[in-house]
Amino acid sequence: MRLSLLLLLLLLGAWAIPGELGNSATLTATAPQLDDEEKYSSHMPAHLRCDACRAVAYQMWQHLAEAEAKLHAPESRGRRGLSESTYMDILDRSCSQSWQGYGVQEVDHVKRLTGPGLSTEPKPGITMMVTGGPWPFRLSKTCLHYLGEFGEDQIYEAHRQGREALEALLCGKPQGSCSEESPVSKEEL
Repeated sequence: MRLSLLLLLLLLGAWAIPGELGNSATLTATAPQLDDEEKYSSHMPAHLRCDACRAVAYQMWQHLAEAEAKLHAPESRGRRGLSESTYMDILDRSCSQSWQGYGVQEVDHVKRLTGPGLSTEPKPGITMMVTGGPWPFRLSKTCLHYLGEFGEDQIYEAHRQGREALEALLCGKPQGSCSEESPVSKEEL
């Protein structure tokens, strides 16, 4: 991470955009300024919970889809589901993964969780993402929370209906992380 950050900073120092009359402007990028909750809390900050839920839904869906693809050889007929023990194991592994591809990025003064499965509209310019630190633990904890809340059977059934159905189950409901009325969990009180 430090080497890639160093290379990025070296590239930023050498990067210039031609301006009018041959002048050039230097591009700069700064890491997001994290508040104390974002730096030190063991919980996912409230403003990032929807992104975290979508990341968890994506990872669960991705892990289950990969396992189903291995199960279904090209010559097999029909689409069989995974056995209960298999999908339970896969969902547990999806929560205990490293989550290293995720981090926080600030665009237009708004902090967002970014990583696989989280689409963000490309913005002109250069942005930096802060990875590691508390984010992998928080995402793993969020994932395990959803496994406990909904259970492997319900999550797998939603997965079988498609990625959108899984995301709707985990994140969408009236009390879900992506709803306007998302409640504060008992763990935070």
